[in-house]
Amino acid sequence: MKFFAFAAAALVVAVTSAAADPIADRKADMKERGGLMRVLGPTAQGKTEFDAATILDALEKLNARAQAAMDVEKFYPAGSETGDTKAGPKIWSEREAFQDATNKFAEATAAALAAAPQDLESFRAAFGPVGAGCGTCHEAFRL
Repeated sequence: MKFFAFAAAALVVAVTSAAADPIADRKADMKERGGLMRVLGPTAQGKTEFDAATILDALEKLNARAQAAMDVEKFYPAGSETGDTKAGPKIWSEREAFQDATNKFAEATAAALAAAPQDLESFRAAFGPVGAGCGTCHEAFRL
């Protein structure tokens, strides 16, 4: 019986590993982040009305994505720099700088969420570093 349990577990791991596609994972992550930024950005710009519940929900989801994506080796392993990707070569050639930018973005999203902004002014103050973090990565590490 133990043998069958072990064999089943090994099969699950093998199938999961074989199905892993870091480029698809990155695209899904960035698509989700983009959707959240389309909620947060226009509010910060004063184009949409501030709603604390909506903002906190979006910040919570963005922070969760940022914390998960700190695992650079999972999302950007060697060999995933080619193919249908907009990830720039500096991600691999300047790995430490990319990891640093990823960490700073995760810190910014965590701080924005912890600030729990309840009005537009406090939201703008908390969100500024988050938006700057997006820009930093996109300018330096995206094609």
